[in-house]
Amino acid sequence: MDQTNFTNLGTNHWRLPRRGTMQTDADFFASSDLLRAMEDDVRRQLCAVASLPGIRGAAIAMPDAHVGYGFPIGGIGAFDPERGGIVSAGGVGFDIACGVRCLRTGLHKSDILSAQDELADTLYTAIPSGLGTGGSIRLSRQEATALLRDGAKWAVQRGYGSQADLDHTEERGRMAGADPDAVSEKAMTRLRDAIGTLGSGNHYLEVQYVETTYDARAADAFGIAEGDVLVSIHCGSRGLGHQIGTDYLARMLDEMPAHGLPITDRQLACAPAASPLGRAYLAAMRCGINCALANRQVLSHLTREAFARVFPEARLSLIYDVAHNTCKEERHTVGGDSAALLVHRKGATRALPPGHPDLPSAYAAVGQPAFIGGSMGTASYILTGTDYGMRVAFGSICHGAGRSMSRKKAQKTFRGGQVLSDLRDHGIVIRSGSTRGAAEEAPGAYKDIDAVVRAVTDAGIAKAVARVRPLVCVKG
Repeated sequence: MDQTNFTNLGTNHWRLPRRGTMQTDADFFASSDLLRAMEDDVRRQLCAVASLPGIRGAAIAMPDAHVGYGFPIGGIGAFDPERGGIVSAGGVGFDIACGVRCLRTGLHKSDILSAQDELADTLYTAIPSGLGTGGSIRLSRQEATALLRDGAKWAVQRGYGSQADLDHTEERGRMAGADPDAVSEKAMTRLRDAIGTLGSGNHYLEVQYVETTYDARAADAFGIAEGDVLVSIHCGSRGLGHQIGTDYLARMLDEMPAHGLPITDRQLACAPAASPLGRAYLAAMRCGINCALANRQVLSHLTREAFARVFPEARLSLIYDVAHNTCKEERHTVGGDSAALLVHRKGATRALPPGHPDLPSAYAAVGQPAFIGGSMGTASYILTGTDYGMRVAFGSICHGAGRSMSRKKAQKTFRGGQVLSDLRDHGIVIRSGSTRGAAEEAPGAYKDIDAVVRAVTDAGIAKAVARVRPLVCVKG
């Protein structure tokens, strides 16, 4: 990336000051090496976000940032509805509320090694995955409507989990303000058999072990220790979320001239948050959040059933579930002024600090668990938020390693079969329905997860709790 005019504000914190049409500054949290390696279009996209009406504070990019649709992936923008702030479908993305939930198993790494292939096969059979793959749950219109209103609560009420799961899920498993009437018939149709399915692309279910802990107090609060086996589930709202994004992007483009909003980038289509269209998008987007929460809840139930077939002694309990593609109303202080802002996080994880009122009581003293995924052949991390991160980054951190190579280039660079073989040689068992998908998600197509995590922890916006490594990975 061209770093002309950047100012260094501190360790791994860089600022491109406001200029031209920008309403505010553009801040980057990254090491100098990661910043240098970012595409120039990340800079262009973040400056465009900083030019949107009603933005408060800086537009922000995390160290895993790469080019996305409108907003960079790894981007954050907060908008004030009271000051003409907008809501942008591109600022949330098409996979609404894609996120990660992580469960303890009560097992040790040595337990898994003795049945690695059996567990991989059992999980792959139990968890529907792949592009367009449907699950066994068929929703009537009435049930689909209830799900979109109640999220993971809907799933628990139907036997797919317990109240303890809801207590350890963002928004307690149910995003308020969802209105199924704001969701198109086409989107509802795409929901019909999608619940309890993993999807494709970078979505996964991964059995991991805790390799290293860095913060004994937080690790103890999260109930994890070195050698413990965890399960991480990374997926979102499936076709419903994609259709909501598609529907509202088109409507926003149509209405922007009527609101006096210039169309400088069709991918940044938006609407005033206080307008009827803005409110309708937020109501539909919240349905997408509830869809994703319900989906990960049902997948947890299927995972528990699969583990029970191989390890009857396993007890899978939820550490936490948090999304990284959302727009949420949150109160933040900017320039000494406390305001209710619409915080867009696209490929960025909410990370609340110790003492925040939205934390489960068990985590009040240490902060919210945030799960940062690597590639299927590298490490992932568990982090927590900090007070400093709340002040300078709206309580947001990175969401993963971030792609360093497009999927198309990865397909040309790597052979899927060889990727799977190499991972097997490193003790990682992959089950995937597509060697093409394995090539797209090859470890070499991603940034260095260790460097990305060091960037946010050294910057002081996150603290490291644990480093985990994969044993089994199920992908579409």
